[in-house]
Amino acid sequence: MDAVAGLLDGPRARAAFLLRSSLDPPWSLRIQDEAPLTVMAVVRGDAWVLHDDAQAVSVGPGDVAIIRGPDHYTVADDPATPPQVAIGTDQVCRSLDAGGAELVESLSLGVRTWGNAAEGATVLLTGTYHLHGEVSQRLLRALPRLLVLRDDEWDCPVIPLLADEIVKDEPGQEAVLDRLLDLLLIAVLRAWFARPEAQAPDWYRASSDPVVGRALRLLHHNPAHPWTVAELARESDVSRAALARRFQELVGEPPMSFLTGWRIALAADLLLEPGATIGSVAHQVGYGSSFALSTAFKRIRGISPQQHRAAAAAGARVEQAG
Repeated sequence: MDAVAGLLDGPRARAAFLLRSSLDPPWSLRIQDEAPLTVMAVVRGDAWVLHDDAQAVSVGPGDVAIIRGPDHYTVADDPATPPQVAIGTDQVCRSLDAGGAELVESLSLGVRTWGNAAEGATVLLTGTYHLHGEVSQRLLRALPRLLVLRDDEWDCPVIPLLADEIVKDEPGQEAVLDRLLDLLLIAVLRAWFARPEAQAPDWYRASSDPVVGRALRLLHHNPAHPWTVAELARESDVSRAALARRFQELVGEPPMSFLTGWRIALAADLLLEPGATIGSVAHQVGYGSSFALSTAFKRIRGISPQQHRAAAAAGARVEQAG
């Protein structure tokens, strides 16, 4: 498991919000959903992404934009076009006129398709993650607020496949779309972090180090193992002191501190799986009992595993009600 795969192994897309937008100018969408992470791929035409305090960025056919929340922003045919509709935290589109009417029905163009023209000059595919847990936070901290990967900078067949699948309404389609969205995100991140100007974070750069990279892979592959610095050093063919020093230099924290954070991050996601118990999750991430996991979880995250699950359940109910 490499650095990017390790980050995404826990928080996968689960019933992600996916939408195909077909638009003729003039159009302008005010995005106020405050989602942690949004993936936007341009199938046809052009669009501009505008944050209130930054220069507008143009995206064209084959380009993919990764937008990190929770800041509000605008997507438009032209930077000068004033916003006409707003998409809120409930993912419902509303008019920006005095009435603020919902526009779901009036602008619906079929399965997961929305816009003002059935064969619009611009077609966008948008996938929104609602990530919870420290794994996703580690990823989000590594990303700029807006990341754009140009069509001629990479080679990926996922966009056409997602464009074909997003308009289908077949059994299991939600799971298919979730996995395609994950594939697109991973492909973009892999291409982005390979670029020198991406300023990849310490934990990502460290994965290519012959010593620390080996240790990171061991921890990612088997977080339940009772690792010690001495054992990691033996597996990495260096001394204990050398591993500890190099790990701290490249990753920014000691090996055991990194392992604890990784275990708790995985536990946070595993606790949300159907049928999971604190005891079963504890054994999966290297704790001998539910008490041991609960103690570590509360120390790291400030809340108990029960409170974490209750908060996630409450958030899910709010989303369903919306």
